Amino acid sequence: MVVGVGDHLNTTVMKKQEKFYLSIIYVALVTVLILMVPLVAMQFTDEVKWNAPDFIVMGALIFSTGMGFILITRSSPNVAYWIAAALTFATAFLMVWANLAVGLIGSGPNLGNLIYMLVPAAAIFGTFLSNFNPSGMERTMYVTTLLLVVVTLVAFLANMDEYPSSSATDILAVSGFFAMLFIVSGLIFRFAAQQGRRESGKSNG
Repeated sequence: MVVGVGDHLNTTVMKKQEKFYLSIIYVALVTVLILMVPLVAMQFTDEVKWNAPDFIVMGALIFSTGMGFILITRSSPNVAYWIAAALTFATAFLMVWANLAVGLIGSGPNLGNLIYMLVPAAAIFGTFLSNFNPSGMERTMYVTTLLLVVVTLVAFLANMDEYPSSSATDILAVSGFFAMLFIVSGLIFRFAAQQGRRESGKSNG
């Protein structure tokens, strides 16, 4: 009987491992397919000009985002949790991508765009620090939003709204947009945590 239980556990673990390895392959394939878009576009227009570092950075960004989502959702069947996780990683991805592509404050590399990178970094760090717990993820989203507010204040105190191609309206719009997304993620994580507690209560009852 003990051997039977052990075999069942081993089979379950092996199935989870196989599923995880398949997920890695799927994420890699999606990454390649997305990178094919600019590669093909370069053959037909001069408007798209990517070099090897561009493909490497974007490939790493897409793959790491996909794997982050897989890691955070692999142990949770909660749909609300999945939605919140997807929104969190999509927001972090969009923030990094926009910063690298055109800049969030002005254009090109500058101190303002550098400090804005602290925000998605904090979201990712908090995600792993919370051990993927929905309540911890909720707090992480609110802390990330607070950090975004601080970064925005620093931008104004440092007169970054006077950078070329930058303005106070642009800074407020960018910060407000990403703050809204992180707050929505936090609220959905809160709902996921409540669902988890209700389901746990039913099973215990």
